[in-house]
Amino acid sequence: MRLARFNTEDGHQIFTRHRNGWVSLSGIEGYEASSRLADLLDATRRRELAALLDPLPDAEPADVHLDDALTIVDGGDIWGAGLNYKGHSEDLNTQQPSSGPGSYLRPGNCLIGNGQQIELPSQSKRVTAEAELGLVIGTECKNVRRDEWRSVIAGVTAVLDLTAEDVIRENPRYIPWAKGFDTFCSVGPQLVTIDEFEDADLQSIQVSTVRNGEVVASAPVSDMKYDLGFLVEYFAAGRTFAPGTVICTGTPGAAVIEPGDSITAVVEGIGTLAHTVKS
Repeated sequence: MRLARFNTEDGHQIFTRHRNGWVSLSGIEGYEASSRLADLLDATRRRELAALLDPLPDAEPADVHLDDALTIVDGGDIWGAGLNYKGHSEDLNTQQPSSGPGSYLRPGNCLIGNGQQIELPSQSKRVTAEAELGLVIGTECKNVRRDEWRSVIAGVTAVLDLTAEDVIRENPRYIPWAKGFDTFCSVGPQLVTIDEFEDADLQSIQVSTVRNGEVVASAPVSDMKYDLGFLVEYFAAGRTFAPGTVICTGTPGAAVIEPGDSITAVVEGIGTLAHTVKS
């Protein structure tokens, strides 16, 4: 199942992909008032919705496009793993942590929807953009065991993560400050439910950072130092996660961006986030 949020004449609405196009949940019995994606992510709700969709005939596709999708984040926090691919450690000329990934918690006000423009802050002279795979929590959880990580994940998505890299180079303790500027994160354009993937499928997904049409860095999920199960266990340890929480799993490499650039995060088979940098 694929879910996305769009801005319509009737306000923000949730759509699902059904056969030949996107269909608004407002036309599905029992889901007419659905306005928060986070409320639909637990396994029971996802199975219920899938069962309702299956017998429906092909509908006239809605006139919406993923290029215009809103961020899928509408509940929960945004956590991130740093230096989880060897290539990105080399970008920063630093060693990977040995006991766990670098980590950060970023504010929700830094989020933008797919296609919206990135604004570079005057407080940084070197901003980088990084493509990542995102894991979306589907049910309230805490202290999740590594081998049970799939039980709490509703689905996966694409992430474009920005960093004021010059600040990080000056002092690694500034990570939250360096990642919290307005327009510094994009999550979407859709959520693809976890049941569409076997573990081997997830491992083979290619994550690519593309600047001005050129691939700057690309690697499969299997190149992560800390795997998806480890990340879920690591971040959920001792803290309660709400549905809709996103875990950004690290990037294969970053692209320095300048005014006028186009920057794209491509997560194979899951989604593409495309943005321009304000001139």
